[in-house]
Amino acid sequence: MKYEQHEAHASSAQRDGDTRDAVVGLLMNRGQATAADIGEALGITTTAVRRHLDNLLEAGDVTVAPPSGLGGRGRGRPAKEFLLTPSGRRRLGQGYDALAVDALRALREVGGEEAVRTFARRRAEQAIGTISPTESADPVDGARRIAASLSDAGFSADAREVGNGVQICQHHCPVSEVASEFPELCEAEISAIEQALGTHVQRLATIANGDRACTTHVPLERVVREQPAKELR
Repeated sequence: MKYEQHEAHASSAQRDGDTRDAVVGLLMNRGQATAADIGEALGITTTAVRRHLDNLLEAGDVTVAPPSGLGGRGRGRPAKEFLLTPSGRRRLGQGYDALAVDALRALREVGGEEAVRTFARRRAEQAIGTISPTESADPVDGARRIAASLSDAGFSADAREVGNGVQICQHHCPVSEVASEFPELCEAEISAIEQALGTHVQRLATIANGDRACTTHVPLERVVREQPAKELR
């Protein structure tokens, strides 16, 4: 009897762990969400979601999002929205950060800063894919193509039209801890996006700096990057 009770308890704990991981994965993809939204997406009760969120809050893996200032839907206080903390993002498989940092430090010692920039550029180009400005003449379509490529590379990205532009939002960064020491990774990513779209873009936020998503603004009208003036001889 005790063995059966132990097995039942272990099975229940495993299910709880799986559901908790599903909550974390959903927050990664959406950026932030209410308990009701999470429950609807996962097909479980809001009460069950709150129990998992309480555990994640206690562990420091999620936090309550600051109010948007836009007001709630209908009367009363707006529902709380939750988002992942850096600790929560690490649950998604960033276990090789220390190894990657050590490797890049060694690369910098051997080849200097240029070697790090070359590595970052090649990595960014692989993540963005082979999108060319001619294929992305429409900024919205181009941004969506890039978001799809970034998602395939593990960045969980989407593209949203906002005002006079479109924003590429990366809700997960597999190298955020590494990028906090090596900003060349972020700089190369922006350069690759600009090259693919054929226009200047602006990085608004990064997970490496503590923001909840890496956000890049793409103007609807092309803004050609200024080229350095050629030296007269």
